[in-house]
Amino acid sequence: MTISAPSRLTLLHARLAVYGLFLIAGISLGTWTSRIPAIKDDLGLSDGELSVVLLGIAGGAIIGMQAVGRLIDRYGSRRVMIPAGLLQGVVLVLPAFAPSLPALAAAMFAFGMVHGVLDVSMNANAVVVERVYAKPIMSSFHAVFSIGGFLGAGIGGLFASAGASVPVTFGSVGLVVTLVATQCLRWALPDAFDPGRRPVQEAAAAPGRPMAGWVLFLGVLAFCCLVGEGAAADWSSVYLVEDLRATETVGAFGYAAFSIMMTAGRLAGDRLTARLGPVLLVRCCGALAGIGLLVTLLIGHQVAALIGFGLFGAGLSCIIPQVFSAAGHRDPAQSGRALAQVASIGYAGLLAGPVLIGAVAELTGKPIALAIPAIMALFVAAAAPALRPARS
Repeated sequence: MTISAPSRLTLLHARLAVYGLFLIAGISLGTWTSRIPAIKDDLGLSDGELSVVLLGIAGGAIIGMQAVGRLIDRYGSRRVMIPAGLLQGVVLVLPAFAPSLPALAAAMFAFGMVHGVLDVSMNANAVVVERVYAKPIMSSFHAVFSIGGFLGAGIGGLFASAGASVPVTFGSVGLVVTLVATQCLRWALPDAFDPGRRPVQEAAAAPGRPMAGWVLFLGVLAFCCLVGEGAAADWSSVYLVEDLRATETVGAFGYAAFSIMMTAGRLAGDRLTARLGPVLLVRCCGALAGIGLLVTLLIGHQVAALIGFGLFGAGLSCIIPQVFSAAGHRDPAQSGRALAQVASIGYAGLLAGPVLIGAVAELTGKPIALAIPAIMALFVAAAAPALRPARS
């Protein structure tokens, strides 16, 4: 079947549509996170009850990721990601009106499920757009997600400082999310331009194959990377304050340094991928993350820690985009299922990382515990050849 090439305007719109979905995914998460204290206070939740709510998000996300892969392969990423993007704005509003813990847990389960579906489907569509562009552009999409997280947190903070209620905050942001998703519907790349697309009947008849070894291994790499992201989010500030005797203000700069450098790395990631290739880039990034954090832990000084967490963020920045890109390109006919499996395994690392660090820290202290994600980053560097594109 001959596939006509899309016009430059169609390509630009397709890229902007994926940017838009990554942006609203980040904004939704950032807004929710910024209003957690208010929701906790409104419902009088204990720390343990809040953890049940957070577990609901995680459970919903993993179930959504597991369920969506085959739908993408059968119907195309466009037909899955647009409804998910529209629903993202709706489910963001639900927790604002939850009157009790069970209702809030159910609302956040729905939020997590929709977010998981959106996460996999927008990454699958990003792979399609990257394939049509015929050059690396995946890192820039993930940079926009990071920027969206910053924006969401900032917007939530502004609403909170103005004394706005949680329903007003989530309703306003949810409306913007829905409007952006509606525009993405108009601009998303039609499935006819996907060179790896199979007819619906053929995709429906294709038997489900067990997870290939390369999918599992890419999932392990994603797991290692996201253990590091989770550890930085939950333990960088604690390490600075409790072990290095930093003030809480300085402690907050630890994760800020990580996040800013991760975003900067992703903004530069496409150019670096084009120049170095995915294997050398991930090898260098993993080494930078691992060595930077290990040296920081050995020095044990506040300034060194801030620099080290910044290097850790810069090192991890380009790994997940390259892992997801490899998963989507390796077998275009089953890119949805491959991305779903890799994302699910990786997300488990984001959840397990902080728990693992906490358990080891309890036994050995935080410096040794934080060496675990550094060692995992070095493992990713050593395993970088797994990202080498398959020979056609």
